[in-house]
Amino acid sequence: MTDPSTQMRREILEIPHVVARLVAEKSDHIATIADAARAADPRFVVTVARGSSDHVCTFLKYAIELELGLPVASIGPSVASIYGADLKLAGGLCLSVSQSGKSPDIVSMAKAAGRGGAMTVAITNDPTSPLAQASAHTIDIFAGPERSVAATKTFVTSAVSGLLLLAHWSRNDALLATLNGLPDHLEHAAELDWPDLRRAIGQKRSLFTLGRGPSWAMSNEAALKFKETCQIHAESYSAAEVLHGPVSIVEEGFPVLCFAVGDAAESSVAKVSDDLVKKGASVFLTSDLTSGASRLPHVRTGHALTDAIALMVSFYTMVERVAADRGINPDTPRHLRKVTETV
Repeated sequence: MTDPSTQMRREILEIPHVVARLVAEKSDHIATIADAARAADPRFVVTVARGSSDHVCTFLKYAIELELGLPVASIGPSVASIYGADLKLAGGLCLSVSQSGKSPDIVSMAKAAGRGGAMTVAITNDPTSPLAQASAHTIDIFAGPERSVAATKTFVTSAVSGLLLLAHWSRNDALLATLNGLPDHLEHAAELDWPDLRRAIGQKRSLFTLGRGPSWAMSNEAALKFKETCQIHAESYSAAEVLHGPVSIVEEGFPVLCFAVGDAAESSVAKVSDDLVKKGASVFLTSDLTSGASRLPHVRTGHALTDAIALMVSFYTMVERVAADRGINPDTPRHLRKVTETV
């Protein structure tokens, strides 16, 4: 097999391997942190992140609320770094996610959360980073170097790390078993590049991505990747909201990518996709429940939460191809750097 042409593509192909390594070598350490979380018995969880890491947090928000019954809220990092406000977080757990662990505003908020009484946990690719040092517990996502500006394997390993924490915390043996078998599913997912969707996007400059529940977090990440790697104006909406106003800009052939997983929201996402087809949109759906949208090949993993991760791997494979079709190098998006240190 020839060497893939972009660093982004090479890193996508590394995802199954790094997830397998993470699950095999870091699960016991994560279980220890989960034991501490269970002993602390928090009444709520707050998250701190930006960009792709914040989409990981949105995904974990749904996972924690669905599996643990704990409410989860996102805290704007500027609350600490710019405004210097003190938050009363006693009885809570603060989860900070940052690939580099270097952004001053994320670090400031993690420190403030600890001062406010929260149990602090960092998820990062650098266990020696300032964020790790500012947090009581650190989960190393163990992804290795990621040189492409567009985060792919660090997004996936951050999400998997969070699910490992959740699975150990809740003693969910079924989810743990699914995570152990996930690398094989991701190998298959990385082979899907959705050519029909790529053709429908063509040279269009605008599109929607949709999801609901955990898949909406993936929709958010997809919209960001369309922007940064393909210079496409993509907007993410919940399938429950898109018909309330955003649908007004849909015209004949307008591309829509709908993320659906095997959970209770799948049928509602499928219904919205069919409604959008009737309005002229060119709709693609990762489900077989549609009567009008184009069905995208997808990998089901045995658990809805890990279904969403497999979808993201297929999406990354597809969006890298879209960038190449447009003559754009996804490794070096214009105006962007790998690490953005926001105050």
